[in-house]
Amino acid sequence: MFIQTEQTPNPQTLKFLPGKVVMDEGTAFYQNIDEASDSPFARRLFAVDGVEGVFFGSDFITITKSDSYEWQVLKPSVLGGIIDHFNSDDKTIEKTAAKEAEKSLEKNEDDSDIVKQIKELLDTRVRPAVAMDGGDIIYNDFEDGVVYLKMQGACSGCPSSTATLKMGIENMLKHYIPEVQEVRPVDA
Repeated sequence: MFIQTEQTPNPQTLKFLPGKVVMDEGTAFYQNIDEASDSPFARRLFAVDGVEGVFFGSDFITITKSDSYEWQVLKPSVLGGIIDHFNSDDKTIEKTAAKEAEKSLEKNEDDSDIVKQIKELLDTRVRPAVAMDGGDIIYNDFEDGVVYLKMQGACSGCPSSTATLKMGIENMLKHYIPEVQEVRPVDA
């Protein structure tokens, strides 16, 4: 099995491309082993010393490492964990409940027209771009002209995530939806 790796804008995070489907639909983000009770794959990766975050996309895995570890030391163990997973019969996630990112962008009949437009733009324009960097975005709320978003995967804790939110996402939302005045991050 050949697994490619890609740098992300976050130096603590590396994107692994196994050339296979990781998630049939949606994404999943785990910030510690306790959150990974539904994922044998994430638990396997958290067993590697230095792994602090695991994010699953459709065809990639993004791993966030501790500051005290270097990628050249950590990478072989992570690659081994990925290979072991694909050689096992384990599922990526055992239960089929929709993850936070998917639920946050679901169309809800109670949503205002503005919120529906925000969710549509985030789903069709922002999420694909953020996924290329090994992350995802969660819609949290829209209140008094402010859109609240949460970054996941490589984007969580990334030095350039504030610029992405302000210069990229905020400008785009303001362009298409005049009622949007600002975009703010929401911490976990």
